[in-house]
Amino acid sequence: MGYRKLGRNSSQRKAMLRDLSTDLLINERIVTTETRAKEVRKAVEKMITLGKRGDLHARRQAATFVRNEVADIREQEEDVVVQSALQKLFSDIAPRYKERNGGYTRIYKTAPRRGDGAPMAIIELV
Repeated sequence: MGYRKLGRNSSQRKAMLRDLSTDLLINERIVTTETRAKEVRKAVEKMITLGKRGDLHARRQAATFVRNEVADIREQEEDVVVQSALQKLFSDIAPRYKERNGGYTRIYKTAPRRGDGAPMAIIELV
């Protein structure tokens, strides 16, 4: 089997992976369960590889997966610049890994979750 079902049907699983991947691209570090982190790693590494390609087709492919969320708001002179998660992927994150061939994420195992004892992990961009 090529993927984990994570106790959800396919549409719920895809939505959860899209949300977690977008949050990881925005915050560059999230805390989740180990199995979710391992699945998110696959999706995020594909998105960063698309970001490294940087052409229009890669941008459109990434836009079908990454949620349209605000990643950053900053002021430049008199203008307010709003940066989306997709723009952050292509302008900030992908150029960082120009010389790197894969392995863009790192997973740290942490203490089990207090409520149900699920193994937790921190996934972050290297």
